Amino acid sequence: MSLMKQKSVGRKLILNLLVLTRKYPAIPYLIKWILISLILGGLVGTASAGFLSSLEWVTQFREQHLWIVALLPIAGLLIGLLYHYYGKDVAGGNNLLIETIHQPGRRIPFKMTLFVYLGTIATHLFGGSAGREGTALQMAGGIADQLTKPFRLSIEDRKTLIIAAVAAGFGSVFGTPLAGAIFALEFFLVGRLRYNAIFPAFASAILASLITNFLGAAHTHYHIDIIPKISFLNLIYAVVAGVIFGLCAATFSKGLRYSSRLFKDKIKYAPLRPFVGGIILVLLIWSLGTTKYTGLGIPTIVESFDGPVPVYSFAIKMLLTILTLSAGFKGGEVTPLFFIGATLGSALSMFIPLPVALLAGMGFVAVFAGATNTPIACILMAMELFGSQSGVYVAIACIVSYLSSGHNGIYGKQIIGEVKHYRFSNFENKRINDL
Repeated sequence: MSLMKQKSVGRKLILNLLVLTRKYPAIPYLIKWILISLILGGLVGTASAGFLSSLEWVTQFREQHLWIVALLPIAGLLIGLLYHYYGKDVAGGNNLLIETIHQPGRRIPFKMTLFVYLGTIATHLFGGSAGREGTALQMAGGIADQLTKPFRLSIEDRKTLIIAAVAAGFGSVFGTPLAGAIFALEFFLVGRLRYNAIFPAFASAILASLITNFLGAAHTHYHIDIIPKISFLNLIYAVVAGVIFGLCAATFSKGLRYSSRLFKDKIKYAPLRPFVGGIILVLLIWSLGTTKYTGLGIPTIVESFDGPVPVYSFAIKMLLTILTLSAGFKGGEVTPLFFIGATLGSALSMFIPLPVALLAGMGFVAVFAGATNTPIACILMAMELFGSQSGVYVAIACIVSYLSSGHNGIYGKQIIGEVKHYRFSNFENKRINDL
């Protein structure tokens, strides 16, 4: 083929592509976000796998060397010093991600990823009661925002990027990509979903989860063996349980906010807050005589599906988690909320005639739904973890919990997109912290 013919074919190909993209504008959008999601999913999935492996190692080390818990105040002081002198601009954590989605400011520093990883690993190694979701989300956000400049993303695209990062972090750390995607679309604006980010959210969450699984990171599996037939009476029981779960979620959210304010008011020098909090935690752990309420508490969550656990278990975990996070230790709230909900549900089986595993599963996601204002994500999460057969019961528990928890939540920067009850219409477009 001559050079002239090659140029002619090339021009026709370019013209055809231009016509195609004008006729189908979704094509360049899909290509762009597939490329970004591939990169983002790969980076976040790899980071989550490394984080989960590290978390498993430090948990085993702590349980084999229980004396290390006595060093929790020293670890808290070091975490406090790190954030006070070098990490004030990333101390907002998940709320910084929410602010960036609503009003993008300067780029999220990459050090957020490193600092929250180190802080969370130290918290778990020395016996703090915290989770992993907050860390995964912040690591993902810190990684993702570095892509803004190379891809020359607009303000709207940057918002979508952070949402996709949250989806990737959540979906990969829990092994629930569908729930991760919906959580990212749901968590920053109460009562509304941002559908223009739906493709990047799902693509990033699924790809990140695939990478995490491929790298061998372990996820805990839960099983609900008996699902009773749907009846009017059983649905009433589910509603009653949902109300209790919602009140529990509201108590946790209010307790965390009150305790955080108390630490800030009483201890002006920030690095001393986790030091003092660490001393209180060590005394409490020592008085309890067990470490089952430290760290993630996965074994106790699994145990709650097998039979009723003591009624006080959820309250102890709630107290230790509130103290840990409000004092300034790092980690997430979600896995402790799973613990609180599952053990509360398990204990309720002594009073509500539903199978213990079903109530534990309902509590697992419903307390989370009430505390994060993300009922749809929690329903999907239950189906991914427990199977679709539990769908009706967990849906009722999650929705009733979401309504019963009121306009509270663990993410203070959440904006009320639509109020939960028409009587509170004056709350619309306000932040949770401002109510």
